[in-house]
Amino acid sequence: MASTYTAVGKRVKRLDSPPKLTGAEQFTGDLQIAGLLKAHIVGSEYAHARIVSVNKDAALAVPGVVAVLTEEDLPIALDESGNATVQLLAGKEALHIGHPVALVLATTAVAGQDAAELVEIEYESLPVVTDLDESIKPDAPHVTEGRKGAFDDEAAMHNADAGSGSSDEEALPPNVSNSVSFDRGDVDKGFSEAAETVELEIASQTVHQGYIETQVALAVPDWSDRLTIYTSTQGAFHGRQKVATSLGIPIEDVNIVAMPVGGGFGGKFVLIEPLVAAAAKAVGRPVLLKYSRTDDFLAGNPAPECKIRIKLGARQDGTITALDSDMIFDSGSASGSPLSIAAILMGGYYKFPNLRIRGYETQTHKPSSGSYRAPGAQQGTFAIESAVDELARRLDLDPLEMRLLNCAEEGDERPNGGPWPKIGLRQCLEALRDHPVWASRASSKANGRGVGIAVGGWPGGIEPATATCRLDSDGKLSVILGSVDLNGTNTTFAQIAAEALGTDTSSVRVKTADTDSAPYAGGTGGSKITYTVGPAVAKAAEDAVEQIKNIAAKHLEASVEDLELVEGSVRVRGVPGSAVTLKEIAGLSMSMSGGNQPILGRGGSGITQSAPGFAAHLAEVEIDDLTGEVQVTRYVAVQDVGFAINPASVEGQIHGGVAQGIGWALYEGIGYAEDGQPDAANLMDYALPRSTMIPEIDVVLVEVGSDAGPYGAKGVGEPPAIPGPAAVANAIRDASGARITTLPIRPPQVLAHLN
Repeated sequence: MASTYTAVGKRVKRLDSPPKLTGAEQFTGDLQIAGLLKAHIVGSEYAHARIVSVNKDAALAVPGVVAVLTEEDLPIALDESGNATVQLLAGKEALHIGHPVALVLATTAVAGQDAAELVEIEYESLPVVTDLDESIKPDAPHVTEGRKGAFDDEAAMHNADAGSGSSDEEALPPNVSNSVSFDRGDVDKGFSEAAETVELEIASQTVHQGYIETQVALAVPDWSDRLTIYTSTQGAFHGRQKVATSLGIPIEDVNIVAMPVGGGFGGKFVLIEPLVAAAAKAVGRPVLLKYSRTDDFLAGNPAPECKIRIKLGARQDGTITALDSDMIFDSGSASGSPLSIAAILMGGYYKFPNLRIRGYETQTHKPSSGSYRAPGAQQGTFAIESAVDELARRLDLDPLEMRLLNCAEEGDERPNGGPWPKIGLRQCLEALRDHPVWASRASSKANGRGVGIAVGGWPGGIEPATATCRLDSDGKLSVILGSVDLNGTNTTFAQIAAEALGTDTSSVRVKTADTDSAPYAGGTGGSKITYTVGPAVAKAAEDAVEQIKNIAAKHLEASVEDLELVEGSVRVRGVPGSAVTLKEIAGLSMSMSGGNQPILGRGGSGITQSAPGFAAHLAEVEIDDLTGEVQVTRYVAVQDVGFAINPASVEGQIHGGVAQGIGWALYEGIGYAEDGQPDAANLMDYALPRSTMIPEIDVVLVEVGSDAGPYGAKGVGEPPAIPGPAAVANAIRDASGARITTLPIRPPQVLAHLN
């Protein structure tokens, strides 16, 4: 299919690769602004404490220190009663270790660091809640009252099912900020019809997004009291709205410049931007806040801890009869978690005639939870895929064939009642079934290795988007966007525009503009940017092409219908000598005496139907019997991508997702002691997978085209990060007989099960 196209479906090098590979790229932390102040946060030493007083005197005496700000110093919006509408610093109560209490502003980083250590804070210790089971008890100490987290605003940007299934009528315990409830059929009857049942207790620790560049933002006030904010963000327009709302100023007084992002994975929508903006406004000078690695671990927004009890039943032939589950998701010190989507996916991959799912979102004295590539999906998938795999083993059935027997297809209901649109889950499983690694799994077993499989899916996000395409004087087309290029999407958009021009990407440049001048686009997350912005780019390019042809028709004295674009020129079809170049057309459109309008194509999209993406993964593992160390030796990732506009970029996304899935499975996790102290606050204690820990990955692309995406494309970012933990755990079960249900699966756990 790709052979019929000029630009799409081809392997194209990313447009942003040269500056990043050569070190020429400029990130937010590299910017130099006159009068710049460096900010340093002073975090709480307690997981829960009343802040009695903050003594700034010693810190202010350090040469170069300009200000030490606390909550009352910040110019933030007030409600009708005169109370702050947002909490950018801890104020009177610290809610987790590292909760920012004060902000030191200094002319140098060294002065700021020295001063931060001299800020004297008097605390009154309060009861701490970190255990999920304890937190949901009616008599548990209260974590806080009514503090809203970032995830509530970001959920809809990630997936179309956000917020589904909330149970508003239930009386909730004090720390439980949300609940979900899904029911279908008669669960008791379903289990009575089962030949075999499996019940597992699943647990997953807090996981950090693991990006290289920490949270960073730079706010610059100007003479008119406007703020320009340079930031490593996934959502420029969302950030503008949050800053304006937090400070109580008009949105036209805020301009967001989305800088290159040194890794985000869902963790960089809005976190520190309102605080930095308020600090800059308070002192009237530019302020840069760049988290240290420890700051990022203690005051970031990681993926939440969770616990899931799951019970699954099936007939002897493998037909699933019932699913029953209870879930607890930790939202940290503020409300908001991916509980709902985790429940919907857990109960949505297969045909469940009878199901009951109950879930609580509970607050604890930990950092508030945020998004991490497919938020909630890893945890829900780990639960259901562990249970399905175990049930297949107890029934002595092929685990892949059992999945094929029960897998959801177009029209099947999800737990929230919404039917699946067109999906490629079955096609992914069939492709995995035909893969040689699966066919030769008996030889892996004979060699002491284990093979496990798992599926994973993501519903996809939908947000409206716009784009413009301008023909410049050099004959190249400039695509102007408001979306952030997090993973090479600007290259994809160049291909889409080039396809309309009938040329390659060398004739197209793509620019992400600031919010003062960019056409609107939603946040980059949830596997939706190509799916939603792509059609807007295609329409804008087609609009520009129509304008180009109109000018060419007048110049060539030909009918528009007889014209074609070929290799940077417009020519009369069948008459190669009758042509005009795009550069010449640009000149005609800008000529004072030409009577033509400059070429500016406009396009938009308002897609209402999501395009879910599915993947089926296979992991082969080898276990060291003496140490318990698990090594993933081979990996196969099959994914329905709709249509691969840039296969190289799509495969890169899948490689990264697999690596993160293996990290979640075997290495990454933060535990919290009873006093709220985390056991990892830097990269010495938090293990990210290295290249030697990731095997060669065999990627198989399945193309079940979407109806609304450009050329049938779907978002591809989320699905490859989902099945990994379950696939690895199922491979460990195959190799050792040990069913391990807590993540990450570290050597001591493996040894304990082996012994």
